[in-house]
Amino acid sequence: MERMPKWADVLLIPLINLLIAFALSGLVILAIGKDPVVALRTMVQGSFGSTNGLGYTLYYTTNFIFTGLAVAIAFHARLFNIGGEGQAALGGLGVALVCLSIQWPHWLVALPAAMIGGAVFGAAWAFIPAYLQAKRGSHIVITTIMFNFIAAALMGYLLVEVIKAPGSMASETSPFPPGASLPTFHEMLAPLGIEFNRNTPANVSFLVALACLVFFWILVWRTRLGYEIRAFGQSESAAIYAGINPVKITVVAMLISGGFAGLMAINNVMGEAERLILNSVEGAGFIGIAVALMGRSHPVGILLAALLFGFLYQGGAELSLWENIPRELVVVIQALVILLTGALDGMVRGPVEKLFAKRKPA
Repeated sequence: MERMPKWADVLLIPLINLLIAFALSGLVILAIGKDPVVALRTMVQGSFGSTNGLGYTLYYTTNFIFTGLAVAIAFHARLFNIGGEGQAALGGLGVALVCLSIQWPHWLVALPAAMIGGAVFGAAWAFIPAYLQAKRGSHIVITTIMFNFIAAALMGYLLVEVIKAPGSMASETSPFPPGASLPTFHEMLAPLGIEFNRNTPANVSFLVALACLVFFWILVWRTRLGYEIRAFGQSESAAIYAGINPVKITVVAMLISGGFAGLMAINNVMGEAERLILNSVEGAGFIGIAVALMGRSHPVGILLAALLFGFLYQGGAELSLWENIPRELVVVIQALVILLTGALDGMVRGPVEKLFAKRKPA
């Protein structure tokens, strides 16, 4: 019997953890001589108070949805994929190669091709750690961390020596052709008579990310493969006894995970930069771990957690700009959220479980 309702596990405990994290962050802000109420107001207004701030918030949210899904599908198979950073970087390479391959007639044609390129390259980068885990027993955490560094070195070499734009001093490719330019929120909402800031990077990739959340739910909870992944994650020995192939599940789960991470590139590479640049991922692969943890590897939770971290990213930029509060303080807030939703989750979970246990009839 469950110790507490599902909604309490998915919503109540993360909410309590979040409130504690913000309370501790307020004390830190107070300690440096700033008003935490003013700081919070500045972050909220900077993130949601205008279409400019909202556009940047949704842009970051889109990145974190993709990387959160990448970590979550691996979590369901009891695999800790910390390689989202490298897989997203290689996904960017796949998107760039597709977009630069021909003169695309329209973004509706270029987008599906770029999605395939990003997902394939991200999945390919996840395959080797998956194979080593399944066949050789190499721990997935160690190999995926190592592959992040290999990916960073490989991308640096390619963007300096191989695919750099001719005559450019920057480590980046040539701009993508006009047909590979994704519509922004401004362009999407203008025909409906809705004004949206034209300078924000939010684009149609956000809708793709929402579609991926639905796909994730169907895959995990409405397909045989999803059942096998969850069964393997709950008990490997029981899954083997039931005829589930552990090598197959390990490899397939990691391939899907790498594919989700690679899809992030349609937002930051194809949608925002419209070229492949060095360090384009900017830590989103690691934030995906916190998003999956806080979202309990459920699509609704992942969406809310990604929106939270999008708010922290954009609100933190506004905080450092207008209130002269160091941007590093936002990193402290993120660390507190990750700490409380991860390592210290039991600190809140235990009392809440006891509270619900007392309310149940004997």
